[in-house]
Amino acid sequence: MTETPRQEQADHPLRVRDFYLGRQPVLDRNQSLFGYELLFRSAPLGQANIGQGTMVAGAPAATAPSPGLNATAAVIAHAAQLGLARAIGDAHCFLNVDTDVLGSDIFAFLPRERTVLELAASVAPDEAMLARLAELAGHGFQFALDGIGSSTAAADSDNAGRLQKLLPLARFVKLDLRTTAQPTLAALVARLHGMGKTVVADKVETREEYQACLELGIDYFQGYYFAHPSVLGGRKLSPSQLAVMNLMNLIISDVDNADIERAVKRDVTVAMNLLRLVNTPAVGARQRIDSVSQALLVLGRRQLQRWLQIMLYAEPGTRGHNQTPLLMLATTRGRLMELLAQRLRPGQRYLSEIAFTVGIMSLMDVLFGIPMADIVEQIPVSDEIRNALLRRGGFFGELLKLAECIEQPDQQDEGALPALRGLAISGDDMVELEMSAFQWSDSVVRYAI
Repeated sequence: MTETPRQEQADHPLRVRDFYLGRQPVLDRNQSLFGYELLFRSAPLGQANIGQGTMVAGAPAATAPSPGLNATAAVIAHAAQLGLARAIGDAHCFLNVDTDVLGSDIFAFLPRERTVLELAASVAPDEAMLARLAELAGHGFQFALDGIGSSTAAADSDNAGRLQKLLPLARFVKLDLRTTAQPTLAALVARLHGMGKTVVADKVETREEYQACLELGIDYFQGYYFAHPSVLGGRKLSPSQLAVMNLMNLIISDVDNADIERAVKRDVTVAMNLLRLVNTPAVGARQRIDSVSQALLVLGRRQLQRWLQIMLYAEPGTRGHNQTPLLMLATTRGRLMELLAQRLRPGQRYLSEIAFTVGIMSLMDVLFGIPMADIVEQIPVSDEIRNALLRRGGFFGELLKLAECIEQPDQQDEGALPALRGLAISGDDMVELEMSAFQWSDSVVRYAI
C-alpha cells in the first residue's frame, strides 16, 4: 500500500517524478487515431495547482531549470524509463517545448520521425533558435505552432512577427477554438492550407464543433468531443450490439455453458470477433483459442464477459471511424481502474474485475446514445456498480472520478491530485499504472479494429 504523504513532503516543491501523465488523442477526419499530446501535470501536495513547473530534486532554486524544461524533462525521462512506446504506441507524439528544452539534449529518447514539437509562446525566433530548429528538423523532428488567429494575440505586432518567422518551419498549425475568432476561421484555414500547412483544431468539445471544423476542411482534431453523451430519442442498438448484450445477460444469469456457446454460434460475426479478441496478446493465453467452448474453458465467465464488453465498442462496419476513439478510451479507462483496484486492494481480484466493468460501462451512454440510467436497467448490475455509474459514489465511483480527471486535466484541475491523495496513490505510481493501461489498450485496439 502506498504511504499517505507526510507533512514535510507537502511543504516542499515536488520532485521531477511527482507527477501524472495525461494524454489527449489527436484524430484524423475519419476519427481514427493520428497521435497523442502528452500532458504533464503536477502541483505541490498542499494544493491542486496543476500545470505549474516543479523543482528538480537537489537543484538550488537559483540554478533550477525553467518550469517548462522541468515539465517536459519529467515527461520524457519517466516515459523513456518506462518505455515511450507504452504511452503512444505507433502514434505521433505531440510535446510542448520551450527555449530551454529546445536547447537541451533530452531528445535522444524520442522517436524523432513521429515526434511533433509544439513551440511555446516564449520561443523567440532569433538566429540561434532558428539554427537550432533547422538542426532538429534535419534529424526528423516536426514542429507545431499555435496562437495564429488568436483573438488575444491578433493585435500583438511582436507576436505576429514571431509567428511569421516560425511559420515556415512548422508543418502543423493548431487553432484553439476557444480563442480563434470564429468569423475568420474559414479564411484562416484556407490560407494555411494554401501555404501547405496541416491544420489541427484544438479544444473540440462538442460534436457540433467537430462537424463545423470538418466542413471547413480541417485536417486533425484534438479534444474529447467524441466522449460526450449525445442522447438520441428512440435510438436502437444494432443487431450485433443486441447479440452481445444478450450474451452478457446470459452470463450474468448463470446459465449453462452450452447455452452460452449456442447463443454465440447463432451470430457468426460475434463468434468471429470474439475469437479474434480472446487471441490478442492482452489476454495472455498460453495457447491459441480456436472455439467458443475453449474460450469459456480457458477464460472463464468473468473474462468472457470482459471481452464481450469490449466488443460493444468494436463493431464491424465502423472500424476506423467513430467507434475507434471510444474503444481506445474505454479500454484504457477500464484497465487503469482495474490496476488501481489491484494496487489499493491486493488479493481481492473480484474488486479489480468490478472496477474494469465500471470503467468500460461508464462510456456506454456515449456509445449507445442512451441515458446511463436506462443502460443499467437493461444490463443487470450490482448496486455498487449502479452507484458508481450514476452518482460516482463508493470505492468504484472514486476510481472512476480519478480516471476521468486524468483524461481531461485541462478541465479538471481541482480533481486529480486531491483524488490521488485521497486514495494514497503517489504520482510516481500513477504514471506506472497509466503506462501499463496505455500499453494494454493499444494491444487490444490493434486486434479489435
